[in-house]
Amino acid sequence: MSGPLPHPATGEPFASPVPPGTGWPGDPSPAGAPVAHDAAAVRALAAGAGSAAELVARACVCRACPRLVAWREEVARTRRRAHRGEPYWGRPVPSLGVDAPRALVVGLAPAAHGGNRTGRMFTGDSSGDWIVAALHRAGLASRPVSEHAADGLELIGTRIVSPVRCAPPDNRPSTAERDTCAGWLDAELALLAPHLRAVLALGAFAWAAALSAARRAGWAVPRPQPRFGHGAEAVLGAPGGPVHLVGSYHVSRQNTATGRLTAPMLDAAVGRLAELSGAGAAAQGGAGGA
Repeated sequence: MSGPLPHPATGEPFASPVPPGTGWPGDPSPAGAPVAHDAAAVRALAAGAGSAAELVARACVCRACPRLVAWREEVARTRRRAHRGEPYWGRPVPSLGVDAPRALVVGLAPAAHGGNRTGRMFTGDSSGDWIVAALHRAGLASRPVSEHAADGLELIGTRIVSPVRCAPPDNRPSTAERDTCAGWLDAELALLAPHLRAVLALGAFAWAAALSAARRAGWAVPRPQPRFGHGAEAVLGAPGGPVHLVGSYHVSRQNTATGRLTAPMLDAAVGRLAELSGAGAAAQGGAGGA
């Protein structure tokens, strides 16, 4: 870890990577949170969590994937030139949003200089700019930008999760890393399932991860497996009733810069999420939470 550097919002000094329990805004993990060092430990610790908060606290100190641990911490030590003077989170990134969501957004993995820097999903990079602005336009977020974990952003009736919780080299987690991290996703889905009405999958990776998690949970998944596409939809049979799955191209810079994904296209997908879930400021009379 590097020497202490000031948090860009609070000015408080932190090492980079950030040790758990040292006061970083939004850090869910106490200093003594149990640490998973392999896939079996991930499954055991995830299954033993009694709440979404406890599960995320355990996930955010995970060290089960050596390649991902080495990469996320190396990025946090060296840092991008533009952010050289601030600390990087450098740990698994927590889920974002309410604990009993009607709407769920499934991403891919944290970005090296986005979530891995700020400690919050889709925060601090162009991908975050796109999805948070779209959520705000749909009434699912309290503000249109997500800058850092102390900026006051709240999601409304909505939660964002990632199938892989550490930043991977080249944004490409391996199959083994995806499967190891699935223990956290499966346990979190079980806790969220009674409330969920709709899921937005950002990209083919998230679409496949959502369907696999649903199948492992014993949900009814159509056969043949629904194919991913922007605007694709499928209905999954969850214990609490049908859950609608909606597909969108990922909000990666590659997609948004080339026009493969435009703001109207993203608004249509996020709007469908809001419509199918009944989440959002209009549906909930403006109530929200993080």
